[in-house]
Amino acid sequence: MKNLNRRNWLKTASLSAAALGTVSCKLNAETTNLKSTASSSNGVIRLSSNENRYAPGPKIKQAMIDAMDLSYLYSPGHYKPLIKKLAEKEGVSEENILLVSGSNEGLRLTGLCYAMNGGEIITSTPTYKALLTYAEEFGGVINTVDLDQDLKFDLEEMEKRVSSKTQMVFLCNPNNPTGTLLDGAITKDFCERVSDKTMVFSDEAYADYIEEADYPTMVPLVKQGKNVIVSRTFSKVYGMAGVRVGYLIARPDIIETMKPRVMGYVNMMGVYGAIAALDDKEFYNFSLQKNKEAKQTIYKVCDDLGLRYVESHTNFVFHQIKKDISVFQTEMMDQGVKVGRPFPPLNDWCRISTGNEEDMKIWEQAMYRVYG
Repeated sequence: MKNLNRRNWLKTASLSAAALGTVSCKLNAETTNLKSTASSSNGVIRLSSNENRYAPGPKIKQAMIDAMDLSYLYSPGHYKPLIKKLAEKEGVSEENILLVSGSNEGLRLTGLCYAMNGGEIITSTPTYKALLTYAEEFGGVINTVDLDQDLKFDLEEMEKRVSSKTQMVFLCNPNNPTGTLLDGAITKDFCERVSDKTMVFSDEAYADYIEEADYPTMVPLVKQGKNVIVSRTFSKVYGMAGVRVGYLIARPDIIETMKPRVMGYVNMMGVYGAIAALDDKEFYNFSLQKNKEAKQTIYKVCDDLGLRYVESHTNFVFHQIKKDISVFQTEMMDQGVKVGRPFPPLNDWCRISTGNEEDMKIWEQAMYRVYG
């Protein structure tokens, strides 16, 4: 495997005023960092689940608080304004959007629809498994290809394995846990060819963190009527992981096929929080900037300690640890830091989420102690 560190990386119709209420608040670490027991419980800093420690932004939070006045109502009647804004954001029709309770529900219901009773899904590994594990529980067969030497999806080998029994090809781009990004033109061509043979699912949970102009979102292929499903989430840059808001983008007939299988609903606070999030460019940009700063801290520490890492296109960094992850997890927990879970077969690598400034200082000190 070639060196992957930074130095060698190839560099209802109407919205109540109350529900959309906002507050004027200067964004900085003090005003946006809401410490919760989930993030720093019993003295342990949680950097294991790719959560946004600066969220929710003040305007998003206020919109959710105001929406509590509507919590006695069933929420689907209030979906239309959010779906309309999402369709405008993605450049598609409202019929192309399916709201789901976090992108995980979208992943799982897709796995259920396309892999039940022996359907085959082709993917590379390690990757995010919500769709895959759910598909297996209902009889699906997962055909996995190892990541290539750059820890990216091996598109060439995946395409070779597509056959008449293949019901879906699954991509996670950027990939979780590696944070790697596929080449735009190559991936688009791959998805165009493969979608003529089977369904392609593109998990784009971390799309907001992408700075490359040629990021290969597959939404344009949805617009062309291809067999493509794209998932997005409000859990990352908007910091709404605990509220559960996500959506799928696909052809209207695909959306209509999956809609009856939706098991959860986005709650009222999630609906109005998401509407506010889409309008809150100030917090969006702040969130991206703080994430970049935290990644720079991680890169520097890994450089100092001689640990290889993948330059990340997400809100986490995948770095080598020169020991088994189970040992490293224990060592870091002893220092008050919870890191990511194992991602076999890369058991000598660790996924570390970005945190706020205090989190990163604690993580940095812990790393120097463990490797001191």
